[in-house]
Amino acid sequence: MKRGIATMTLDAGKCPPWLFERMVKLGRSMTDVLIEEYGPDEYIKRVADPVWFQSLGTVLAFDWNASGLTTILTAALKEAIRGRELELGVFIAGGKGATSRKTPDEIEQWGGVLSLPEKTTNNLVYSSKMSAKVDSSLIQDDYTLYHHAFFFSKNGAWTVVQQGMNTQNATARRYHWYSDNPADIEFTQEPHKGIVSQLFRKSTRNLVDKKSKKNKDISIELVESGYKTLMKDIELLRKHSGAVSRMIALKTSPYQAFQGDALKNQQQVFVFAEFDGVEFKHHAVEMEDFTKSKYLERILQRVTYENPEDFESLLSIKGVGGKTIRALSLVSEIIYGAEPSYQDPARYSFAHGGKDVTPYPIDRTTYDQTIGILQHAVRRSKISPSEKDKALHRLLK
Repeated sequence: MKRGIATMTLDAGKCPPWLFERMVKLGRSMTDVLIEEYGPDEYIKRVADPVWFQSLGTVLAFDWNASGLTTILTAALKEAIRGRELELGVFIAGGKGATSRKTPDEIEQWGGVLSLPEKTTNNLVYSSKMSAKVDSSLIQDDYTLYHHAFFFSKNGAWTVVQQGMNTQNATARRYHWYSDNPADIEFTQEPHKGIVSQLFRKSTRNLVDKKSKKNKDISIELVESGYKTLMKDIELLRKHSGAVSRMIALKTSPYQAFQGDALKNQQQVFVFAEFDGVEFKHHAVEMEDFTKSKYLERILQRVTYENPEDFESLLSIKGVGGKTIRALSLVSEIIYGAEPSYQDPARYSFAHGGKDVTPYPIDRTTYDQTIGILQHAVRRSKISPSEKDKALHRLLK
């Protein structure tokens, strides 16, 4: 299992200064050891592994299943290397809330300090922006991003650790990305790294799934058809917004459901139901009022004018977000029959497995490697014996 998302309970409150200071101190010492032993590129790669990242946060004294582990651990590591980035060869940009929006500027600043080629710096900035766009627009799972951290090495390897919140069920979900080659990542097709979540959603519009390729291809064809032609399809969807209910009632296909004229207009389009033995699991955000939106129409006018060559180019256009992508995806699905994936990309927990083989058998090798690496780093760290004992105890709990 190497792809996915980690889910934690959503925390409130702040980390006390005395704890944060200690996390910075231990994080600094462990980072020094890990980079000395394995190098900056391997350090970046390990941060992309949710198991390893979660283990490090636990060793540094944070609750294993708390959303604050992500934000505080990132802040502690960023503070731990401050002023020594060039020496270590590791750089951390972004963070929580307003700090996350400064990520591109911080990357560009480091690009100048390192005298990186302009293309390399631009690729890093693009990777930061696209990872955030994908997780907020292509994985429509009702989690709103509020934390984005970009880890990278002087050699160009990078990791994104970002987190979203769902205030309705009081959980947070963390997304991990990694690449050591800009040409080796497809941003819009199954790009994530790591192990995943205990919490599954039954109705996630998952446009990074390979099964969504046809839906995305038709979305691009819709854009290529021009604004007027695209708006005819949008208006048809608005006019016959009860077609999904009719499709289920008549046991017909989405396309056939649009052929009749006796469809009643309804404000809320989508329902959870069964059609011919297949359960339709539509995302909750699709239970929306699909009426006229001047903002949506302006964005659709822009994208048809720019005429992107592929889906990634479409997503990268300024102003294109979840609502624009959803409108195109809905037309592709409901009018042209290209159903996207509704499978939550989360797989299962960030644990190593379970003694009862749930959610999967324990991988002893990986388990022992994680413990061994962190134990070695703690033992070599420049902290007091009592602090080492406490850290080792937390690791073995």
